[in-house]
Amino acid sequence: MKFCRKFICCLLPGFLLILQCCSSFQNRRSEASFYALDDFTLVPKIDAHVHIRTLDTAFISQAGEDQFRLLSIVVDEAPGIDVQQQFAISQNHKFPERVAFATTFSLQNFNSDHWAQQTTKTLQQSFNNGAIAVKIYKNIGMELKDQSGNMVMIDDPKFKPVLAFIAQAHIPVVGHFGEPRNCWLPMEQMTMNTDKRYYTRHPEFYMYLHPEYPSYNDQLNARDRMLEQNPNLRFIGAHLGSMEWNTDELAKRLDRFPNMAVDMAARISHLQFQTMQDWQKVHDFFIQYQDRLIYGTDRIADGTKTPEEMKNFVHDAWLNDWKFFCTGDTMRSGSFEGLFKGLQLPKTVADKIYFKNAEAWFPGMKKMKR
Repeated sequence: MKFCRKFICCLLPGFLLILQCCSSFQNRRSEASFYALDDFTLVPKIDAHVHIRTLDTAFISQAGEDQFRLLSIVVDEAPGIDVQQQFAISQNHKFPERVAFATTFSLQNFNSDHWAQQTTKTLQQSFNNGAIAVKIYKNIGMELKDQSGNMVMIDDPKFKPVLAFIAQAHIPVVGHFGEPRNCWLPMEQMTMNTDKRYYTRHPEFYMYLHPEYPSYNDQLNARDRMLEQNPNLRFIGAHLGSMEWNTDELAKRLDRFPNMAVDMAARISHLQFQTMQDWQKVHDFFIQYQDRLIYGTDRIADGTKTPEEMKNFVHDAWLNDWKFFCTGDTMRSGSFEGLFKGLQLPKTVADKIYFKNAEAWFPGMKKMKR
């Protein structure tokens, strides 16, 4: 018995040392599996949804400091397509390693018999000038009308040759159809305080007050029919595909359409809100669909901010999003009430969201240096 006790006493320090080493190894392994807040400026990233409408370079300068490449998207709205495209081309030429751009097309003369032919010609010129994607905007489905005064949706046959041309050119489409679901809900049912404030100030855009316009489901159904008709079109649904309110609904579309991904521009707060109800479900959604989710912010540089204001504006947003995706810290949003926890996604998933998926879905981004 004395021998056994003596033998055990001799083994115990070694056993404890092994346990300590294993624990230390597990801690180091855990630390190696996730990014920390301090890793923010060390990791290559892409913001795949911005709008640079100025020759000022503060936005681009901050992108360099924070290790971001940018996809600047031209939209069919003020200050006009041609003006935006000139800014985009200029910044792309000055900073080819930092800025790529997506073009768009005009709906002017849509009811003309020659509209589709002229549109494909204009798009080809944009591709020749360096555009790596095409933006299709929400004015289709919310503003555009045919000769009879009916609202035109994206599945209208007149878009068929244009979409086929884009697909044949192997150019991806960034599609923004409809608005957040809150736009069709009574004010008291809206989830975002930011939406409540916006639609209070702009009742003309508040679809709940305008039942004569296509419904929320009308917008998504038209988009889905378009995707069914164009299986070879590489499609990125802007703003979480306007299904920002429910990851289950978004998952259904991603399962249904293998040619579809989504960016998260201006909708990350909706994901944060959902984590308060079911953190695990949102986390698991990112794990399951890690190849279909693309980081973006919808930040606009239009010369209305000083260079210092612009740099702080984008840096603060980028850093806050990094904290949400990469750490498990408790956070607060200015868009809604309550506390939520960061997703703390593994490095492999964070890398896909932050740059690998953008490179995969926008092949033109691969040509830019990391």
